[in-house]
Amino acid sequence: MTERRTFPPLDESELDPDPFAQFARWYDLAAAEIPLAEAMTLATVDADGAPDARMVLLKGHGPDGFRFHTNYESAKADEIAADPRGALILYWREHDRQVRVRGPLERLSPADSDAYFASRSRESRLGAWASPQSRPLAGRTDLDRRLAEIRTRFADVEDVPRPDHWGGYILRPRTIEFWQGQQARLHDRFLYATVDEGWTIRRLAP
Repeated sequence: MTERRTFPPLDESELDPDPFAQFARWYDLAAAEIPLAEAMTLATVDADGAPDARMVLLKGHGPDGFRFHTNYESAKADEIAADPRGALILYWREHDRQVRVRGPLERLSPADSDAYFASRSRESRLGAWASPQSRPLAGRTDLDRRLAEIRTRFADVEDVPRPDHWGGYILRPRTIEFWQGQQARLHDRFLYATVDEGWTIRRLAP
């Protein structure tokens, strides 16, 4: 059995008073050392209040919040429309760290979505047009057929535009928790919560 790597205790004095700066510190290190550090779990609830979760990719973070992109006709988009509250978890096993974020979700502006879409590869852009995300398919050949049709449609178009049904969301945090794993499950946990124009920081029991 592989021995668990140990990490120094995390003390409040080491934390940045700004949770976004603290996140950037952890994320930059993870991105430099861990494959797919941007992978995160997005949790939502459907119209009946049943929980749902899936992996998405973090595509921006800062004082305004945490960004990701998807199909606006997908199941997750339907759930966000029904209840625009969500939660995110990023877990970096190699660093034994996780970050939990909770808050309201809202769509990014068309200009923001256009800017990110333009940065994607041509194949990814064509895929966004071809996939009826979360909808039933007769088989893989159905998806391949749709992609072939989209390739033909945009064969003479160098800059494939963003479809109206695809774009970004931003989660605007109300709370952000930083978790550092420790031995004997006596982990270090610190919760940032919004208050007036600033943030409070509290240590939580593991």
